[in-house]
Amino acid sequence: MRTTVPGRAPRVLAGVRALAAGALAVTLGAGCSSGTTTGRATPAPDDTSAVSACTKLIAYWAEQTLTGGKWAGLDWEQKGLSNQQYEIMDAIIKNARAEQKRHGPASAKTLIGRQAKQRCTEEKGATRSSENWRPPT
Repeated sequence: MRTTVPGRAPRVLAGVRALAAGALAVTLGAGCSSGTTTGRATPAPDDTSAVSACTKLIAYWAEQTLTGGKWAGLDWEQKGLSNQQYEIMDAIIKNARAEQKRHGPASAKTLIGRQAKQRCTEEKGATRSSENWRPPT
């Protein structure tokens, strides 16, 4: 059973192509700069350095441990930590527990983020003693 009129398909296809080309031109034109700023920042690519990976891992797992998260009981390898990162995380958790008792959970979370960044930066990603650790690709 035929659903199109003979000879009509090429004209419809040409119309679809013209519509797609117009939409593409509008889309591309919207991204061009006219010398003024729109106030929107271009998102930066994710930082995949060893320091960034260390900071994110330690901060995440320290918070999970502090709050009793579902996977907090995993060992250091299951968490993706190097031996050195695990040592840093253990010290940060002790500090965070003391901070939580004195000033509450929000303050402890802030301390975790600050200390994870500081320690991972000082230790250049803290990958020592990690036979199975590989840098992010």
